[in-house]
Parts: sequence; C-alpha cells; structure tokens
Amino acid sequence: MIESLLVANRGEIARRIIRTAKRLGIRAIAVYSEADADLPFVAEADEAVLIGPPNPAQSYRNAEAILAAAKSTGAQAIHPGYGFLSENAEFARTVESSGLIWVGPEADAITAMGDKINARNLMAAAGVPVAPGTTDPAADLDAAVTAAAEIGYPVMVKAAAGGGGMGMGVAVDEAALRTEYDKVRAFAERMFGDGSVLIERYFPRVRHVEVQILGLADGRVVALGERECSVQRRNQKLVEESPSPAVSPELRSRLLAAAVRAGEAVSYRNAGTVECLLDPETNEFFFLEMNTRLQVEHPVTEYVYGIDLVEEQLRVASGLAPTFDPDALTPSGHAIELRINAEDPKRFLPGPGVVRTWVEPTGEGVRVDSGYTEGNTVTPFYDSLLAKLIISGATRDEVLERAKAAVAAFQIEGPKNNVPFFAELLTNEEFLSGAYDTGIVSRMR
Repeated sequence: MIESLLVANRGEIARRIIRTAKRLGIRAIAVYSEADADLPFVAEADEAVLIGPPNPAQSYRNAEAILAAAKSTGAQAIHPGYGFLSENAEFARTVESSGLIWVGPEADAITAMGDKINARNLMAAAGVPVAPGTTDPAADLDAAVTAAAEIGYPVMVKAAAGGGGMGMGVAVDEAALRTEYDKVRAFAERMFGDGSVLIERYFPRVRHVEVQILGLADGRVVALGERECSVQRRNQKLVEESPSPAVSPELRSRLLAAAVRAGEAVSYRNAGTVECLLDPETNEFFFLEMNTRLQVEHPVTEYVYGIDLVEEQLRVASGLAPTFDPDALTPSGHAIELRINAEDPKRFLPGPGVVRTWVEPTGEGVRVDSGYTEGNTVTPFYDSLLAKLIISGATRDEVLERAKAAVAAFQIEGPKNNVPFFAELLTNEEFLSGAYDTGIVSRMR
C-alpha cells in the first residue's frame, strides 16, 4: 500500500481523502492556498504546504507548485480529488514521469474521454448507446445549421472539451442555434482553450443517471450500481440518490453492462463515472460523458455497496486487489446526498461570507462531509460547496424521513446557503414520488 499521499485539492474532498488515508496508516499531506489556511482539512493533515495565493491558477491548478510540495514532503503518491487538475492528462503524465503514483486513471484514458466528440465515437464503436449527433466538430455555423437540420430540433450545443454542466446551450430552432453556437464557442475558447462544438439531440424531458465504475488492478472493470442525478440547477447537480427510483432491474442490467463496456473500451483503471441521459417514456438511455475521476456524489454508492471508494482507489493505484469480491457485488438499502452550497436558495447565486454558526445534524444513517466549520470564511475564489449531507437507510421512504430531520437540524448562519431549498424539496410531491426529471427545480421556481 502507498505510504504517503499528497492530496492536490481543498475543502470537503481533501478532508474526506485525508480521513481514509489516516485510517489506513498513510501519511496524509495537504496543500493549501492563502485563502484556505484556516480550513479543517489543513489542520487534519499530517503535514500541510502553502502553495500560493487564492487564485486557483496560482495554487490548486499550479502543477509546478504541487509537484514541488510533493518533492519537499517526500510524498509517494498524489490524489487529485475532483475538479482542478483531476482530469488534466498532462498533469497525470507529469506526476508519473516524476516517479510518483497517480491515484486516478491513466493519462491516455483521460485524454480519450476528455474530448466529448472523441468520447461519443469511442462509445458508439464499443456498443454503448449514444444520442443522435455529430461525429466531428461543427467546423462553423453553417455546418452546425446543417447538422441540426439532420438531427432535428431541439438540439443541444455543447463544448467538446467541456464538463461539469458548463459550455452547453439549447436551440429550439435555427435562429436560436445561431445565437447559441456563437455563445458556446466563445465560452469554450475562453474556459477550455478549445472552441470545438458538437451538436446533439436535446430531450426536453429526461433523467440524468450515471454508473460508478472501478477499473481494478488486474485489468477488470466492474460497475457499482447507478446514481440518479436529475435534481439540477444550471445543468449542475444538487441531489443524488442510489439506487435510482426510475431504474428497473432489467434497465439496471443494461446500464451497468454498457458502463463496463465503456470502461473496457479505454482500458480504464481506478474510479470513474459513466453519465447517461434516460428517456423516462421509452427507458432508452444514451451516453453523455465519462468523468475520469472520483465524483462529488460517490458517498451514496459507498453506502449502498458497503465500501470506501477512496480506499479502493488507493488499492488500485498500489496494485492491490479490492476489499470486495468483484463477482459477488450485492447492493443493499438506499442513500441520498444533498449538496449544501453557499448560495441563495431561490436563485442559486453565490453567497460567500463568514460562518458564524455551524451545527451539523447527527443520528442513525446521517453523514456530513464538510469543508468548513464555525469561524471559517467562505471566499468567492472556489466552488460554492460547503458540505455534503448524506443520508442512508433500508428504504427510500426511510431515507427521506431521515433527510427531513437532518435538514431541519443543519444550522448554518453567515453565508447564504441552500438548506431551505432542500427543506422545500423534501416536501415536493414530484420528488417524493420518485417520478421526477431534470426540469424539477425549474418547475419549483
């Protein structure tokens, strides 16, 4: 097993990785920016290194500073968490060429799945269902118009190098397409350094369902169930649950088999997620993208399968067998995760500030993965995620009842936060029924 681990991230995910590392007897090393010096993850690490000012480009995205910290502390491996450099293939290659262990998939897999058009084509060749769309980037606006006419409106205009719900727009007709194409292309060039755009069929009513995969050290790829991720604002997730209330045993079998094929197509190692769109009317699903990293919502899978995914990541990176029997994976119970963000609960606009009160809920089936505590300052430099409230139980109904109590008990004062939104959601009949889709938040607002 790896003996020392540098966590190239911050907040709740750094704290969560450090927790598992220390449980396994691994020396945990944190890196932090000037803005994060007082956060819990820094104090809980065995060693912590200041790597730069608040601007992520000068700290958490600064590969040279992170590698220098690894060298100075004698770290054996680097875990990137999610976001920042986690899906940067060049960083992964540099880590390994520096003689360190990369706790994640191989750089070639990151590259293959990072380009949405290339990923679509790879998945289609592997027999994974893909939505009707372009197989090459739309070279210009005229090409996009021609493609959309062939696919049929409405269409989704997507940045080929995008991810995390960013760089997407919907066009219901040619006039809208002309506007969205220019907008998405400009955004993609600015944010990702790649203005390539693809055109796909857009489904007005759809569910977002994903499958957790794990590429093992022996070369096998296994699927650890699905997660429902349809409660979203601005194409970004707010709630995840496993198993999905929309997925039957027959559909689950097809979903998991397709996800395994997806992983095998790129010789995938370590943890990853195959995201799909599900048509609730026909039970057809289509490949959306593959996230070549640990997902924010991984705890719901941990509860349902009784494993620690970070531990499994470390075991794969160390060349060790998993703690579970890959031929006897048996899910049990239900779990839901609520993303507690520093944002207005009505319009979901960021709301940084000093945390004056922080009281976490407790009780059976309640877990809180938090990045902050009382006295900390939520700055505008990073993602608005404050904590993840994860609830587990024997049934979905039991989990929903526990979630209501936990939300009522979660006290945060200072920064704006979306706890009141979850109190509203947990009384919403559409959500409680399980028959919801990605439009549920807009219908609530």
